This record gives sequence, C-alpha cells and structure tokens, in this order.
Amino acid sequence: MRRRRPLSLTAAVLIALTAATAAGCAADESGDGAGGGGGGGGDKIAFLMPDIASPRYELYDSPLFEARMKELCGDCEVIYNNANADASRQQQQANSALAQGVSAIVIDPVDSNAAAGIVNTARAQGVPVIAYDRPVLGTPPDYYISFDNEAIGESIGRSLIEELEAGGAEGGLLQVNGSPTDAAAGLIKQGIHNAIDDSGFELLAEYDTPDWQPAKAQEWVGGQITRFGDGIAGVVAANDGTGGGAIAAFKAAGVEVPPVTGNDFEVAAAQRIASGDQFNTISKPIKIVAEAAAEVTWQFLQGEEPAGETTLFDTPAQLFEPTVVTADNLAEVVASSEQLTAAEVCTAQYAAACEALGIADAG
Repeated sequence: MRRRRPLSLTAAVLIALTAATAAGCAADESGDGAGGGGGGGGDKIAFLMPDIASPRYELYDSPLFEARMKELCGDCEVIYNNANADASRQQQQANSALAQGVSAIVIDPVDSNAAAGIVNTARAQGVPVIAYDRPVLGTPPDYYISFDNEAIGESIGRSLIEELEAGGAEGGLLQVNGSPTDAAAGLIKQGIHNAIDDSGFELLAEYDTPDWQPAKAQEWVGGQITRFGDGIAGVVAANDGTGGGAIAAFKAAGVEVPPVTGNDFEVAAAQRIASGDQFNTISKPIKIVAEAAAEVTWQFLQGEEPAGETTLFDTPAQLFEPTVVTADNLAEVVASSEQLTAAEVCTAQYAAACEALGIADAG
C-alpha cells in the first residue's frame, strides 16, 4: 500500500537558460538545489524539468509553479533542476532531491519509461510523485497533470485537414512527431493519426524527432522535400519547434511552404502565424498546469490523496482542454494570453502582419 507524506531565443533567454543549467549542474554535484519559494524549515518540493530545447521551463513553468507554491506555503522551498534531455541526469537530480529530504517530486520526465525508477525510489521513501506535462509509464506515479495531449494531436490534425480541403489541396502529408522517449509525444502522435488516417490525404512519411530537436526535424523534412517534391500538401508537426524546423527546411530548399502545424504557442510560432509561414499552433496556458500542479502538491503535503478527474496510464489525472490558434483567432488569443504579449509578437519585422490581423502593434 502506498504511503503518502504531509522563437529564436534572445540573448537574455540564452543567458537565463545557461544560468539555470549551471545551477542544475551545481545541484547535481553538491546537493544544493536552486532556491525556491521560501525557507525557514518548511517542506521542500523538487520540480524537475526535462530539457532546454524549449525556453518554456525557465521562462514560465518553473517561476509560475514556484509563485503558486509560495502563495500556498510561504516557508516551502522549491528545488528546481533541468535535465537537459539526459534521463540519467534527471535520475541523479531526483536522487539528490530525495537526499535533501523533499516531501514531494513534480517531474516532467525526459524518458517516460526510465522515470518509473524515480517513482519507485521516491515511493520507497514515502514521497509522492506528480507527473507534469508528460506521463510516467511502467510504475504509475501518484498523480498526472497535463493538457490533453491526444486531443492536441487530433485538434492540430483536423484543423490542417479542414484547411487543405477548403483550399482544394492535392498531395500527401508529412508527420513530424515528438521524441520517441516521451509518452506525451506518443499521445499527440495518436491524436494526429486519429485526425488524418481517414482524411483522404496520403501519409507520405512519418518521423519521431529525437529529443524534440528542431534541427533534426529540419534535416528529416529536407530529405522528404527532395524525395516528394511538390507532392507535399501539408506537414503535421507535433510542436512549434519541430514545425519551425519543417518550415526552415522548405525555405532552405527554395520552395513554397505548405501549411504546417505546431503546438505550444511560442512567440516565434505566433510570429510565423502572423506572417503566414505557420498555419496553426495550440494555446495551452502554462499557468493553468503549473498552478494546478502546485495545488495538487499542496494537497499531498497536507496528507490528502487528490482524486483525478480521469485516469490515464493507471494514474489519477487532470487533463485540460487545448485551444487551436490560427491567423483567424491569433489577435484574440494574444490579447487574452498571460504567456506572451503583443509587444513580444509584434516586433518591427512583424508590425505590418500584426496590423493586418488586428493585433496591437508595439513594434
């Protein structure tokens, strides 16, 4: 029985990522975590993120989670580490956190299967584990919080098919999936197949992108352009990074960019949608999942066992609904977003495109 215990990056972002990675290394070697929400003898919570391929973890997830934990527990401490796409390093970071006496672990796993070892180790010490954004397979954690990843894949896929049908497009599709070690990527992949398999558009080729690396996606799509030429009607890419890589491949080949999907609503993706380079993305406000994760963590710290709204991979889960973003609703979504601003999107290069879409232009 389980025992419970109460965008192209700017220079500034690169500096932030470098600092965060250095802090993670120091924590691995010395056992000291990057400081969190308070001190004074309160509970410690490990917040373990998977990579720096996307800037979101340093810019949004970590500060939003920490801020909500501070509101709930003024003397709690959040120990943040980023594994930089290294599953072994994430295991070491979890071990270090447990050695420091954490009362809970919130983890976005690098490898959904390998993270079962972290769950087992934590469980042996009575420490609850909350899977964040990506699920853990093999050994169910205590809770899972995410957006509905299968719904994300299905939403971007159906949106693309509707666009191609409306334009009378001919040809087939390329499918650029996320990392093969990420079970959330597998859910997005399944959702995409739900949308496109019976669409009437042939799936020309499909690729699982190692570690979600945009450069790998660009390289693969470049090869498919050589192979299929103008027979590519559209590209279903699982996130904005891989979508950006796909777009870069078409531009490098000097051919017209077909509709390309994305997911994450990064600033660079919003700019590409405004300029017409990217067809869609998914808005999934990180604040929603970050704060929900903090609230569930607080329940565990209070000795409660929160019930999930559903169950996924034998884990009580809370899944939030995504929103598809295209040029048609970009202005509305930017206006209501707490994740990015019109000033960030509408730089001088994109000022005219923003104006055409009715987005407040601060460029």
